[in-house]
Amino acid sequence: MAWNEPGGGNNSNNQDPWGGGNRGGGDNRGGKQGPPDLDEALRKLQDSLNGIFGNKKSGGSGGNGRRVGGGQGIPRGVWIIGGVLLFVFWLFNAIYMVDEQEQAVILRLGEYNRTVESGLHVYFPPFEKKFQRNVTAIRSYRQQGQMLTEDENIVEVPLAVQYRISNLENFVLKVEDPETSLRHATESALRHVVGSTPMHQVLTEGREQMGVETTERLQRYLDAYETGITVVQVNIESAQAPAEVQDAFDDVIRAREDEVRERNLAESYANSVIPEARGQAQRLLEEANGYRQAVVARAQGEAERFNLLVGEYRQAPEVMRERLYIETLQDVLSNTSKIMVSGEGNSNLLYLPIDKLMQQGGSTGTSSSGSQSAGTATGADASNRIPVQLQQRDLRSREAR
Repeated sequence: MAWNEPGGGNNSNNQDPWGGGNRGGGDNRGGKQGPPDLDEALRKLQDSLNGIFGNKKSGGSGGNGRRVGGGQGIPRGVWIIGGVLLFVFWLFNAIYMVDEQEQAVILRLGEYNRTVESGLHVYFPPFEKKFQRNVTAIRSYRQQGQMLTEDENIVEVPLAVQYRISNLENFVLKVEDPETSLRHATESALRHVVGSTPMHQVLTEGREQMGVETTERLQRYLDAYETGITVVQVNIESAQAPAEVQDAFDDVIRAREDEVRERNLAESYANSVIPEARGQAQRLLEEANGYRQAVVARAQGEAERFNLLVGEYRQAPEVMRERLYIETLQDVLSNTSKIMVSGEGNSNLLYLPIDKLMQQGGSTGTSSSGSQSAGTATGADASNRIPVQLQQRDLRSREAR
């Protein structure tokens, strides 16, 4: 028989797992006290709360505080406490802070209501819904795919897109998933640009221009979709051919690099030769102009000198004739190294080998520089004195006649 079955008598007290004894203040046999009654403890707590909030008991109660009447609903104080807790929880969620780099869009009953800037704000859930995003941070993502170029070659083009949110209202309301739309639009714009570009430009120097064209086209797509996204920059990284034909493409790239190098060398050679040739041509032109001016000036001077001589000749013909004869002999003899001298009344000719004398003076002058210079001066003085002596002799003979 279980310890709590009725009719157990004293044996039931002995089988009580709590140590025996009557509950609710009965006699404690054997000096042992059992655990308190839980129902009684809860009833006392409820009575205390009713006394605090001024609730009255419905129906009578026995001596031990048990309700005789029917059951009672939740007390008003519990409702008040619950309402206060709910209000505190709602207020905690309704107050929010927007940073300097953020904006928040508030929807009221599912429709756009307002856009709030930085500061402390309050909204009213569940009637209003808040979407808060950072609108100044630069976001980025990478994408790569195989595409067909203008000359029908397949290349793998990796790129990195940097963007930011420029219109939070459109970002939240106009497109369901703006970032997915951005990825699709990026792929479409890139395929259009690569498809209109030859392969060698995609692999070499055309990547920068492709990035600019892709950025412009992608921004037009996003503006048409009203995604509220602004593309900051599109960086097209080093494109390459598929792995199956990479070796052949490397050979093509090396050949193009050699072509560019040879072209640069040719341009460098042309840049060095052409200015030099132009300088030489200009020098020849200047020399020709100088020679022409010198010849013209000399001819004009000779003509002017002849005109002056004509006037002098008309005044004194004999004197001018003698003077011209002497000047002509001086010019002729000053340019020759051989002189023939004939005396008056003597048929013998005197030959003066001045050139040999000058050569001998030059050969003997190898021993000392001083003797060389002296011999040269002597030969020059002799060549200069001889025409003067001839002139004097010729004048004396004419005066004697």
